[in-house]
Amino acid sequence: MFFDDWAGIGRTVVVGIAAYVGIVLFVRLAGKRTLSKMNAFDLIVTVALGSTLATIVLSKDVALAEGLVAFALLIGLQFVITWSSMRTKVVASLVKSEPSLLVFGGRMREDTIREQRVSEAEVLQAVRQQGFASVADVHAVVLETDGSFSVIGERSDRVDASALRNVTGWSDDPDV
Repeated sequence: MFFDDWAGIGRTVVVGIAAYVGIVLFVRLAGKRTLSKMNAFDLIVTVALGSTLATIVLSKDVALAEGLVAFALLIGLQFVITWSSMRTKVVASLVKSEPSLLVFGGRMREDTIREQRVSEAEVLQAVRQQGFASVADVHAVVLETDGSFSVIGERSDRVDASALRNVTGWSDDPDV
């Protein structure tokens, strides 16, 4: 139960090092997208890679070569999905959510806040963290696809809001 034999420990060390080197190489070859801030899709791939690594290292039933093929398969599928989502709106909408506008023109958008299951306290915290004492001083707060908040403050009388063009609920008119 606590110790079977030295061969098992030796296998774990050798296979663990080889699998670790393999996953580092595959992730490096896959590019920066594999290591980006995580949305739900990225989290799933990351958890699957971690689970695969643990299985390779700890299970005597899975050969190192099979594990490396599993790494290549997961990373290859992630590449195909991200490549497809850049070229097809249908795939993009299945894989990623869109950012949502929680505050616009200094006013909370209560319906969107409720719809996105965010508390008003979280929105206020994001506003404070950016150095604003009042929501009225904020042009927009966006709930990004990775769950983070972006706070855009009023910089002048006329704010060019072109960064908001892909945000669900955005309009040039703050009364909308």
